[in-house]
Amino acid sequence: MQPETERYLSLDAMRGFAVMGILAMNIIAFAMPEWAYVTPKAYGGVSLENEISWFVSFVLIDGKMRGLFSLMFGASMMLVIEGAAAKGESPGKIHFARMFWLAAFGLAHYFLIWFGDILFLYASVGCIAFLFRNWEPRRLIKWALIIFGLGLLLWGAQFSALQLLQYFANLPGADAELVDQYKALMSSPDFDMNIAKELALHRGGYWPIVADKLSEWYGPLTMILQSITETLPLMMIGMAMKKNGFITGKWSRSDYIDWVKKLLPAGILLSVILAAGLIAVDHDMITSLAVFLVWSAIPRLMMTIGYVALLVLLIERLDGSSIIGRIEAAGQAAFTNYLGTSIVMTSLFYGYGLGLYGHMSRFELWPFVLGAWGVMLLWSKPWLARFRYGPLEWLWRSLARGKLQRLAR
Repeated sequence: MQPETERYLSLDAMRGFAVMGILAMNIIAFAMPEWAYVTPKAYGGVSLENEISWFVSFVLIDGKMRGLFSLMFGASMMLVIEGAAAKGESPGKIHFARMFWLAAFGLAHYFLIWFGDILFLYASVGCIAFLFRNWEPRRLIKWALIIFGLGLLLWGAQFSALQLLQYFANLPGADAELVDQYKALMSSPDFDMNIAKELALHRGGYWPIVADKLSEWYGPLTMILQSITETLPLMMIGMAMKKNGFITGKWSRSDYIDWVKKLLPAGILLSVILAAGLIAVDHDMITSLAVFLVWSAIPRLMMTIGYVALLVLLIERLDGSSIIGRIEAAGQAAFTNYLGTSIVMTSLFYGYGLGLYGHMSRFELWPFVLGAWGVMLLWSKPWLARFRYGPLEWLWRSLARGKLQRLAR
């Protein structure tokens, strides 16, 4: 078994790539009304540079980095469970203590800092994933794909019905009842973008923002219902990849090249087709939401796994280089970088900070992303040269273990 002091650098580096990539999408939700994350037509401008920015993000980043983070979570969870068993500790006690405190961090993040939290989701789904810890890799992958497929069928049935309703209601001479149903749907709260309300809220003070989230206290639970059929399968695949060595670089170079060739080109092509389709329908609201939640799921999964294979090759090629060392450190302190980013970005964009919310175009947000990447790469490595954990990693570990952990090296 791997000693506690040793780390899988490939996991750290991939986690570093993931936490940096997640910000490239989250920046939209930090800086603009929520619907802008789904469609550029909602907010942020559809000029050429903004359309290109959306296109690149949609094809290469959207959902893929979150998927990579979910795979890493499953693999890391497996690593902790195996480590606890090797030391004669109770894997269940260690795991559920970690998930309890991760959920607490997630709820604090959601209610006190930013509505886009994924930590509570990961903690909740992680408790379910623990039940499959003893499964063989093949069984984990088989059931992950079954759960993923069932979720796709469930969501697909709903959005297919919505898109059919939209199509028939907009035909010349459409049935009056269908037209009334469609108009009622489009005027419902589910399709109200609330742009003016969100601008006023997030350009205001801190406590009204907190009060608004408290009034919608069920938000973290809704996230679980919406995401479990994607997040749980990804965690299970991550667990399988840890068990069979795929995610830790144990396979041959030719195997990784084969998986890159099988998955990435096809995934990118499908994503490009979906993006082109959205542009062709002028980013129609229902179509955008359907693509965001359903139709992009398969290419997203393909590209996420393809990215793992590609990153293993890249990390192996650049092993020992300064940049990989810094990305590994950013990944080792991913918890701190993730929450720290939320604190910094909300302070920059919300009204109680610099008040930039809603004042930047999609394209103009890239300097903020690049600047945050620079900060992650600059602070993480020097810190970890002196300390064993990132600040929040240390706090999480201390709380989960019920005693202060040694921090200094």
